[in-house]
Amino acid sequence: MPDLSFRVLNVAAMPYAAVPTVAARLQVRNAYPEEKIHSVSLNCQVQLEPLRRSYSAMEEARLLDLFGERERWSRTMKPMLWTNSVLKLGEFSGTKEVDLPLPCTFDFDVAATKYFYGLEAGKIPVTALFSGTVFYAGQGDALQVAPIPWACEARFELPVEVWRAAIDAHYPDQAWIRVPKETFDRLYRFKVARGIPAWDQLLNQLMDRAELAEMGDLERSATGAPR
Repeated sequence: MPDLSFRVLNVAAMPYAAVPTVAARLQVRNAYPEEKIHSVSLNCQVQLEPLRRSYSAMEEARLLDLFGERERWSRTMKPMLWTNSVLKLGEFSGTKEVDLPLPCTFDFDVAATKYFYGLEAGKIPVTALFSGTVFYAGQGDALQVAPIPWACEARFELPVEVWRAAIDAHYPDQAWIRVPKETFDRLYRFKVARGIPAWDQLLNQLMDRAELAEMGDLERSATGAPR
């Protein structure tokens, strides 16, 4: 019966993917190289391991929304699901290499996106957990079926710049914010009524107004003047 092990050789951005995608080059090795494997249906659950790296002061500030203050990280910084995927491997004996695609959403309501975006540089510890089914040639070349246990895994490191390259290939120098339609309609009416040509100008104007209002409140509080 096959005894499969898994190893990620390298990771790279896929420049021509339909969506931002990182490709992990996956090596699958059978401990019995003379055994003929017809095919493999491979389930992959990919998790981020944020506690396995260090963070700068800037990263700490950017991850506040996700994990809270640093003293809470031992309780809040748990393994985080990145993606699930399914791979189909064709016939091989011994060793086979295949690309494991890891899609990268730019939705900031997704915890993994917040985490990626909060990092300046360095590498992200990642664990890929595998399960599935292997179809192989048994005694007399009879087709046999065996499960792949969840105990199979591969640990690797994803450089932050690889994730950023995958995102920049689709959204260069941009970011996306999802808001309820009612909020969008209100913003759109505000933008049109004031003849503001671009969304970034609208948001900058609103933030400038909010900051000026906060400064005014602080000055009135300091002088005791009524609001």
